Amino acid sequence: MKIKVVDRTYEQALALPPQVHKKPKKPSLLFRTVLRAVSAPDLWATHFHCEKVGMEQIKNNAPYLVLMNHSCFLDLKIAEAVLYPRPFNIVCTSDGFVGKEWLMRSVGCIPTRKFCSDTTLVRDMLYCVRTLKTSVLLYPEASYSFDGTATPLPESIGKCVKALNVPVVMIRTYGAFARDPLYNGLQKRRAKVSAQMQCLLSSDDVAELNVDEINERIFSAFRFDNFRWQEENGVSVSEPFRADGLNRVLYKCPHCLAEGKMEGKGTSLICRNCGKEYRLTELGTLKCLNGEAAFTHVPDWYAWERQCVREELQSGAYQLDIPVQICMMVNMREICRVGEGRLHHDENGFHLTGCEGKLDYFQKPEASYSLYADYFWYEIGDMLCIGDHKVLYYCFP
Repeated sequence: MKIKVVDRTYEQALALPPQVHKKPKKPSLLFRTVLRAVSAPDLWATHFHCEKVGMEQIKNNAPYLVLMNHSCFLDLKIAEAVLYPRPFNIVCTSDGFVGKEWLMRSVGCIPTRKFCSDTTLVRDMLYCVRTLKTSVLLYPEASYSFDGTATPLPESIGKCVKALNVPVVMIRTYGAFARDPLYNGLQKRRAKVSAQMQCLLSSDDVAELNVDEINERIFSAFRFDNFRWQEENGVSVSEPFRADGLNRVLYKCPHCLAEGKMEGKGTSLICRNCGKEYRLTELGTLKCLNGEAAFTHVPDWYAWERQCVREELQSGAYQLDIPVQICMMVNMREICRVGEGRLHHDENGFHLTGCEGKLDYFQKPEASYSLYADYFWYEIGDMLCIGDHKVLYYCFP
């Protein structure tokens, strides 16, 4: 999928009219039927089926909050198939509306800015369940999983559930990550996909449990490891490109500690600094081809990298300072490519400068609990995003 990108100066981008808030629309059954029909071939190809657990606790026409783990674009097609014909609105990133706002609103999408404080989103969700009488689909992780494990959730989700005061349903997918992991560059693999749709919190649960208890139940449901699931269930991914781009996740060599020298290609992951080579097996495990393996499980390697960063932060050694190409989003009409700059990151936060000295943006660590980052974003390149409710800055290293 691509996105509308226009070359503008920094001043021209800032002069664009800001986005005007619009209330969510009840999704068009016609558009949803078309979307369901278009999605069918992909679901047939994966032999998709869904198991429903405890759904009899929810009245047929009662709105509820749907929480779903997020592995790939197939998730939306799964949700449409499982929930149809029930009307529901979908919380999605605001850049997904660029160039197609009317269509996105017609299918019930609600825009939000990822990892930014957004009280407007809560009001929009309340409008859906109370006025439109529609359910709301939310991907609380807010981004695709990088390593196939759960992304930390915001603690505010329990407060959101209490405010909505509707039942909570969990849709958990199995095999979607194996079919289309984010690191693999949009190359789909042959893998069966299934889902479980479960009533996680009934109306009585939402009323009786406190915020911490609701959070615990939701957080427990979002504990998973797709690579472990693949290995334990004997799910074979035999495509010869299955390790393409794996260096996006496993970027640091555990043997020589070099960063940015890993190369994922074909079925192999090789360190171009020390020559250590791993093979990603058909069951998703790592096998060292020249010596002893430091890790055999992708998420363990990724967790070690995160721990290395944590130690650098604690010692005061952590620092990122890189040249970037900069895009901006002021409204949903277009993404503006405004030029080059430099992104600095340390314990004080992000500092983005550029556009011949005209851009100078600083973001404190407390501004968000996580960061919007993506691989091969809209087929442009690997990206990380910072910003506020007025402007989002997309930085391409």
